[in-house]
Amino acid sequence: MAIGIMQPPITTCHLGPATPKSTKLIRTPIVASSSLTIKTSGFGDHIAELRNVHIMKAAEQSSSLVSNDPVEQGAKYAEYQTVAQIKETLYQAIEGINRGIFGVPSAKKSEILGLIELLESQNPTPNPTENLDKVEGSWKVLYSTISILGAKRTKLGLRDFIALGDFLQSIDVAKGKAVNVIQFNARGLTMLNGQLTIETSFKISSKSRVNIKYANSTITPDQLMNVFQKNYDLLLSIFNPEGWLEITYVDETTRIGRDDKGGIFILERLEHGA
Repeated sequence: MAIGIMQPPITTCHLGPATPKSTKLIRTPIVASSSLTIKTSGFGDHIAELRNVHIMKAAEQSSSLVSNDPVEQGAKYAEYQTVAQIKETLYQAIEGINRGIFGVPSAKKSEILGLIELLESQNPTPNPTENLDKVEGSWKVLYSTISILGAKRTKLGLRDFIALGDFLQSIDVAKGKAVNVIQFNARGLTMLNGQLTIETSFKISSKSRVNIKYANSTITPDQLMNVFQKNYDLLLSIFNPEGWLEITYVDETTRIGRDDKGGIFILERLEHGA
């Protein structure tokens, strides 16, 4: 979900946009900045070398490793021989940090980045835009490097008055369309639930990259729009995804993307149906 930081014209908000249908979260045993030096070609020829580099880097940066001996640290990360093991460790690393939206300690962020790079180095779909069936459908953001801190968090009421819910994305490949939904819960005399919906179009620009164009946005219900009206442009500047997105990892259940603003995103597929 390349939730970018490029400000579109503010559109008139309206009620009742269709939201992505997402219900049951697929949770297998384990199943959007720095940039990869290898993106769209020659990926397989460099897997071993890239993986070794990321193993040592992740081991040196990880705050979860007690030993300061790089040899011991490297040996511990070398135990993650399979994609499933890397995913398991990555999911554990991002657990309990609220997707990173309100900041992450530098050591934890480095640990997560190291594991992301390890997983990217074993991407089973090096040309994802040629296999968009793996991108189609509904997704949930588990982690991103987008952060709302300081004055921004205060202006948007995200310290006490408003809580963030799920970040969801629905992708329709046939229509070249993506719908991003950020859910909110506003506290008051009664709990008010609502969402910001951002619709975009996308076009393939390379074997691993798509260009994303903003279409429109809405906040529903009207009461929630009244809360955000004054700072609506700020809200869009944080979550608007216009720009490009590099799909650096995708399989049946997990997707990682990096955008032109330096953002990194980890998403997990949601299952349709009850």
